[in-house]
This record gives sequence, structure tokens and C-alpha cells, in this order.
Amino acid sequence: MDIHGASAIVTGGAGGLGAATARHLAGLGVRVVIADLAEDGGKRLADELGPGARFVRTDVTDEASVQSAVDAASELGPPRIAVAAHGGPVAGSRVLDRANKPYALDVFRRTLDIYLVGTFNTLRLSAARMAETPPLDSGQRGVVVNTASIAAFEGQVGQSDYATAKGGVVSLGLVAARDLAPLGIRVMTIAPGTFFTPAFGMREDEAQERWGSAIPNPRRMGRPEEYAALVAAIVDNDYLNGEVIRLDGAHRFGPR
Repeated sequence: MDIHGASAIVTGGAGGLGAATARHLAGLGVRVVIADLAEDGGKRLADELGPGARFVRTDVTDEASVQSAVDAASELGPPRIAVAAHGGPVAGSRVLDRANKPYALDVFRRTLDIYLVGTFNTLRLSAARMAETPPLDSGQRGVVVNTASIAAFEGQVGQSDYATAKGGVVSLGLVAARDLAPLGIRVMTIAPGTFFTPAFGMREDEAQERWGSAIPNPRRMGRPEEYAALVAAIVDNDYLNGEVIRLDGAHRFGPR
């Protein structure tokens, strides 16, 4: 897909996987909207990337907020790419705690709202704008890349809400790809494994020592730049559609 001069919206674009993606796409000539709640980081990255980038404060669970980011992308160029790479707080707890008290329903709902509903919100509003964009010579109008997790397949103890949300993102991908196929809009899903991002709250060497040895090959945590490179490969290859790609170094969570 010819993307030079096109625009992209990247949710969670101020840090981690999203920031790496925004940088990579900008390097390919794409004009990028950094959609995030983190104003300081988002503005710094937009300044770093130059006039082809814009930060838009965005709450992925709010329709008007995401629509504003989509509108901003349309002002930068033909909207061809949407990447849902946002994160959010994950409390994490067993269905019943040690005192047999059930996991808080409002926390479960909030996690689904951020990771699943927020992803669908980004998908639907971005696709609606892409549908208004003239197709390329290939017949393609754009591509949406959603972010799941290997927890969607092998969720761990205490991940009931997160694994459920990411499992929903996986299930969404093929259905959305088929829904949007007549419009020339593709939908792909990346399921990352254990990636080092600032969210770990520790130095990378400490995180690698703690978690990196569990990865079969390469024996380290993933890097955000590797996620970004896969996004770019998906964008480039029109025949990738409706599929989930695990990006995890052959890591498989086992029972604990």
C-alpha cells in the first residue's frame, strides 16, 4: 500500500509500542496523529517528529475524543492507517482472593472498556473515515492494526479481565476484516509477548534479568521497535488480512 503522504492515527502513541510505531511510520513519510492521554510525552514526541506529527489528547473509551483524533489525522493527509496500541491500568487479581472475596466487577468492566471497547471504538471510527477516502490503484483504502496479547491464548493467574479483553480483540479481527473487505479496508491483529516498555517502572537490564530468560529465542524481552517494524510490514503487504500474528519469540505461558 502506498503510504507516502498518508496519515495515521496511533492510540497510545505517546509511549511504548505506540511511540515506536509513530516514529517508524513518520520515518516512512506518514503523517501521524499521536492519540494519548499523556500530554507531556505526546507533545514531546510530536515536537521530535516535526510538522508531520500532531498530538491529540485522546480517551479511547470516548466517542467524541477518538473522533477528534480521526479528524486531526484527516487534516494531515488521506487517512490510511490506524494502530490501536494503547495500554492502561490493569489491577490484576484472581476471580476469588485468598479470603474468597470476588474480584471487583467495576474493575473488570473498566479493563474491558479500555482494552476491548477502546480498540473497537478506534477501529470503527477510523474505518468510517477511511471509507470516505478515494481508493488507491490497488483498490485498497487503508488498514487497521489492533493489539492483542499472548494472554488472549494463555492467560495467567490473576489475568481474568486482561485476558478476556485481549481475547475479544483477537475475535474481533477476522469479523471486522470481513465486514470491511468490500471497502478495501484490512484489519490485522498483533499479539505481543513480553515487551520491555517504560510501564515496567524499572531499568531494562533489571527487567531483562527477571523476564527475558523465559523467552526461548531470542532470549530477551521484545523491543517496541520490533512491534513497530511488524506494523510497517503489515501496512506494506496488502495480502495480510484478518489474521493474528504472535510476536513473542516462541514464548508460551504455562500454568502456574
